[in-house]
Amino acid sequence: MTLTRSITRIALATAFLLLIPLVAMQFTKEVTWTLDDFIIAGILLFGSGLAYTLVARMGGSTTYRVAVGVAVVAGLLLVWGNLAVGFIGSENNPANLLYGGVLAVGIIGAIAARFRPLGMARAMFAAALTQFLVPFVAMAIWKPEADLGLVQVLALNTVFAGLWAGSGWLFRRAGTTVPGVNQ
Repeated sequence: MTLTRSITRIALATAFLLLIPLVAMQFTKEVTWTLDDFIIAGILLFGSGLAYTLVARMGGSTTYRVAVGVAVVAGLLLVWGNLAVGFIGSENNPANLLYGGVLAVGIIGAIAARFRPLGMARAMFAAALTQFLVPFVAMAIWKPEADLGLVQVLALNTVFAGLWAGSGWLFRRAGTTVPGVNQ
């Protein structure tokens, strides 16, 4: 499939997904999106689809493409969740900005690895470790009171760290099963 056709499909899928809250707003007061919400959601959805399309084309196996998909979904959910409600406290808590470091580690690591499977695996494992460490760094800086919210934050970070690690494991498998791209 050509890149132009892929981009067209991504744009159509993004538009379709944005129709869901638009239609829901017509029938319920529970869904209240602003124009900014639609713009940000559109950028996130289209950008994630485009990132998947561009990076997945670099791999030679289904395992590589699945690994890219897991990483892109983890990144999308990380950003979306932080913008919507925040992982640490509310979406306005400055500690949530630390999650940008998780994305930076993954993206910079992927670029440094030139998107080769084993390098991508290392980048995703580093992102998993960074994800897991964010709440501890936040606690060291902001000294929150211990409560049930802390347990939930740690559990949520463990789930996301698992997504990054799962992507890393898939990249490692892709690197060991595709001859000539094990770097």
